[in-house]
Amino acid sequence: MSMKITDPNELPKKPGVYIMHNSDDEIIYVGKAKKLRNRVKSYFRDEDKLDRPKTQVLMRHFAYLEYILTDTEKEALILEANLIKRYMPHYNISLKDGKQYPYIKITKDEFPRILITRSLKNDKASYYGPYTDATNARQFIDFLNKNFKIRTCKNMDGPCLNYQIKQCSAPCINKISQKEYNRNIRRAKLLLQGRYKKTIKKLEKDMKHYSKNLEFEKAAMVRDQIETIKITLEKQNIQPTKDVDQDIIGIDHNDQEAAVVIISVRNGKTNKKDDLILKGINGFSDKEILTEFIKQYYSTAPIPEQIIIEDDIEDADIIREWLSDKEGHKIKIKVAEDGHYLTLIKIAKKNAHISLTENTKEEENPLLTLEQYLNLPRLPYHIEGFDISNISGIYAVASMVVFENGKPAKNMYRKFKMNTPGPNDFAMMREVLTRRYSHISPDYQDDVKNPNDSINIRPDLVLIDGGKGQLGMAVEVFKELNITDVPLVGLAKKFEELYVPGRSEPIVLPRRSTALQLLQYVRDESHRFAITFHRNIRGKAFTKSVLDDIPGVGKKRKQALLTHFKSLDAIYDASLEEIEEVKGIHKKLAKTIYDTLQNDRKKDKNN
Repeated sequence: MSMKITDPNELPKKPGVYIMHNSDDEIIYVGKAKKLRNRVKSYFRDEDKLDRPKTQVLMRHFAYLEYILTDTEKEALILEANLIKRYMPHYNISLKDGKQYPYIKITKDEFPRILITRSLKNDKASYYGPYTDATNARQFIDFLNKNFKIRTCKNMDGPCLNYQIKQCSAPCINKISQKEYNRNIRRAKLLLQGRYKKTIKKLEKDMKHYSKNLEFEKAAMVRDQIETIKITLEKQNIQPTKDVDQDIIGIDHNDQEAAVVIISVRNGKTNKKDDLILKGINGFSDKEILTEFIKQYYSTAPIPEQIIIEDDIEDADIIREWLSDKEGHKIKIKVAEDGHYLTLIKIAKKNAHISLTENTKEEENPLLTLEQYLNLPRLPYHIEGFDISNISGIYAVASMVVFENGKPAKNMYRKFKMNTPGPNDFAMMREVLTRRYSHISPDYQDDVKNPNDSINIRPDLVLIDGGKGQLGMAVEVFKELNITDVPLVGLAKKFEELYVPGRSEPIVLPRRSTALQLLQYVRDESHRFAITFHRNIRGKAFTKSVLDDIPGVGKKRKQALLTHFKSLDAIYDASLEEIEEVKGIHKKLAKTIYDTLQNDRKKDKNN
């Protein structure tokens, strides 16, 4: 980078990037040029001769510029895109803050993890996205983790429950080699890139290899992976057919911002739709807006084989060459000409128009919107949500989270240990609702009831995770408790629809609605809180018990006993023969365990 320059005649006639600053040394604009001197001189005309009002305002704030020379115009384009993303200059077109769009991240560890993140870092990790629906992104991560047995722990400090239930390959105890683990990571990356057919082919090749080498257990595991992927693709209607990967891009804009919709086609089937916002487009032409979007979006997003657009873009050859270099194969940027692609462009543009209209509306108050949409008797200032967590009914717990004025009130959260035998989430939810709301029932009598205890507060809205069935059960509980003035709403996961008592059809809020996002936040927070409590309970069950005092029963045998019998009480009730059936417990040790537990039980009775 050179010294500060105010005279464009000092610039060389070579390709590079120019960086404009204001008097406070802030970067206000970044541009590229095939010949720096010629391009920058166009800014130094009389104000009335400048090509657009935005350039006039830019030059009023201009103090000096710096430049970076590059060998080619393509290198200048890449550097320009990186600098814009890094500094987000005020007078450049900029992709709306990426923090609001989640990405899927594969870490650069010895044994990588797959995470969701809202920030892009230069940490050599792999990023995929952006995704406009965080729930879908999390579900996809869960699918990848379970199918390829990817670790989810941070510290790799020993085998966890995921290994016990066969959802982790346990690299922490060398149950899988780094080579084999990273092969699974590569398969996950192919799925994230939409290359489903290629993934299945590679897995089928692995399965044949294992079968040939008589490694039938591994072959069966790969066979199950293939089946799971195929079933998932079927559900998503993206069954692989032809090897065609395309993005169809439609744009609509007003004077201030542009909405961009990308319809992604992978393997010949529509895969997903993403919509993003470009800021600072005032004064730029349609061609310039589309060009800037492609440069910024595909600097991080997966690049398909073909990008279909309505009109040509600036620097098309250079951008095409840059994208091809990034992917290692030829990338086509095609202007839609036939009816099929023009129809898809029209659909994308229509969605962009809807997105732009929603985005420019005055920001809604989520509580007020909920009151209006759900026809509530009052503003839902105090909202309560519930979730159940258990594994096959073992150590079942429930959580209750509270949101006040749209924010978590963690001091009011409550945890419940379930008495209902499981697995039966439906009955467990009935139990926790009964236990919670019996406190506000008109029939509830308790002389020592504390009116200031949060358990006695009457909520403005209760959120049930589920559709008609779950909501109907909650309505029955409230009817049994004679509660008529507390509104209920069910949030169905599949399509994020709202169900209210007395109405057969669901209420559908716009995906961008802050009211819907608030209810999703309540649901996700109750799920998080329940899982955390369940892990704590489960962890304590594996810590200290009478088993720890029995010679020959170490951590692994204790875990084997609890896994086999599901609880400590069940081990106490087991016969000698049943204890002998546990893997790793020989007859002599089984007799020691049986005698110790029976003696311990007799002591309890005598006490």
